[in-house]
Amino acid sequence: MMKKKIFEKPIITKINAGVPDKFGMQNQIKAITHIDQVAIKDIIAEYGSPVFVISEQTMEETYETALQAFSTRYPKVQFAWSYKTNYLNAVCRKYHQLGSWAEVVSGFEYHKALSNGVEPNKIIFNGPDKSDEDLLLAIENKSLIHIDHFEELYTILKLANTTENKPKVAIRVNMDTGVYPMWDRFGFNYENGDAWNAINRLMLSKKVDFMGLHTHIGTYIMVGWAYGNAAKKLADLAVKIEKKFNHYIKYIDMGGGFASKNTLKGAFLPGTDTCPSFDDYAESITNALIGSDINPEHMPTLFLETGRALIDDAGYLLGSIIGNKRLTSGRASTILDIGVNILFTSFWYDHLLYPAEETSNYTEDTTVYGPLCMNIDVIRESLPFPNMKKGQHVVIKRIGAYNMTQWMQFITHRPAIVMIDKEGKTHLVRKRETNESIVNEELVPDYLQ
Repeated sequence: MMKKKIFEKPIITKINAGVPDKFGMQNQIKAITHIDQVAIKDIIAEYGSPVFVISEQTMEETYETALQAFSTRYPKVQFAWSYKTNYLNAVCRKYHQLGSWAEVVSGFEYHKALSNGVEPNKIIFNGPDKSDEDLLLAIENKSLIHIDHFEELYTILKLANTTENKPKVAIRVNMDTGVYPMWDRFGFNYENGDAWNAINRLMLSKKVDFMGLHTHIGTYIMVGWAYGNAAKKLADLAVKIEKKFNHYIKYIDMGGGFASKNTLKGAFLPGTDTCPSFDDYAESITNALIGSDINPEHMPTLFLETGRALIDDAGYLLGSIIGNKRLTSGRASTILDIGVNILFTSFWYDHLLYPAEETSNYTEDTTVYGPLCMNIDVIRESLPFPNMKKGQHVVIKRIGAYNMTQWMQFITHRPAIVMIDKEGKTHLVRKRETNESIVNEELVPDYLQ
C-alpha cells in the first residue's frame, strides 16, 4: 500500500536575490531522525520534550582529533577540561577518563573536580575570585594556582607563611595578539610590564614554586596566528626568567577560546567554512614554541584548556512544535517548547534547526520563537524552515558548550539531560526539574505561613 504523501499548501515566496551558498540556492533541509543510531522520537517519548542529548562517541572522537593535532607537533601536551563550559559530572568524568586534567575558575568548580576524583595536583585553579579558604586548600593540595591580579599575589605570599607547602603558582598574562578588542581584564599585561613585575616579585620572595605561564586571549578566536603571537610572548618571558633567575618553568598554558563550528550572529559565511581546525591552532602555537629561544633540554609542557571546541558538536537539544503564526509582516513564525532560558547561546549563534521527521520539501523564511512570555525569547530571527505541525519534533545541533551551565530556571522546568554511550544506550545524567526541586531551597517566614 502506497504511503500517503504530506499535503503541501501553496505559498508565494518573495525571491531575495543574494549570494548563494556553495551548493547553490537549495534551501531544502534534511531531517535528523537519529542520534548515534537512537531514534529521536524514542528519546522524547522516554525523557520528555525538550531534552538535551550528549553523544559520548562524538566527545571521544573530537578529543582524540584535538589531542593528535597537538601531540604530533609538540613533545609534551596536557589537556585540562574547562569545567565552566559544561560541568555535568558525566561530561567531566568522561574527559578525565580520556586523560584530561581539570581547569576550574571558582571554589564551587574546584570542589566539583575533587568530587569527580581528580587528583588535586592535576587541578588548574584559574579565575579572579579565589577566597583565602580556596587558596589555602589549593596550596595544601599542591594544585596549580594561576594568579590573576596583584591583590591575589600578595594574599598568596601571606598565606605561604602559614603552611608547610610552597604554593605552586603561575601567572595569567594578557597581551596584544592582533585580535581586538583585546582581553586585558584578566591577568597581568605583557606590554606595560605588569607581567614581568609580578614574576620578579614572586621569584624574589622565594616563597613559591613558580611553575608556569598562562594566557587566555579571548573566546571564539577565529584565527590561529593570534595564538602564535601569544605563545611567542610567553616564550620570551620564559627565556627572561631563565636568564635572570636560572629557573626553568614547567609549563606554558595557552588556555582555550578555540572556535566551534557554530556560526556567530552577523557572520557572512557559516562557521563550518570559516573556523580554524585543531591543526590550524596547533600549527601556530607549536611553531612559536619550538622556534623560540627556550632551552631545548627544558621545553615546557604545553597545556590546553579548550572547552567549547571539544564539547559543542557532541550536544543536541530536542524539542517540539507548539504552534505556528503568520505575523503582521506576512512572515511565517513557529513556536517551540525550547526557550532562550535553556538555549543561552541563541544570543550568540545562528543555530541551525532541523526537523526530526519527514516534512515538506519547501521552506519559507521563518522566525522561530520559544515558549516564554518575553519578547526576547527568539531562537532564530530568520531562517528557511518547512511548515511543521504541532507535536512534531525538531533538533538543534552544536549546543554542548555553556547551555547546560548558563541556563536559567525561568517560567518552565529545566529539562532532563541524556547521554548516549558508545554502544547506543541512553543514560539519564540529569533529571528534569520538578516544582519540588525548584522550591526545595526556599524558606517562608512564619508570618506568611
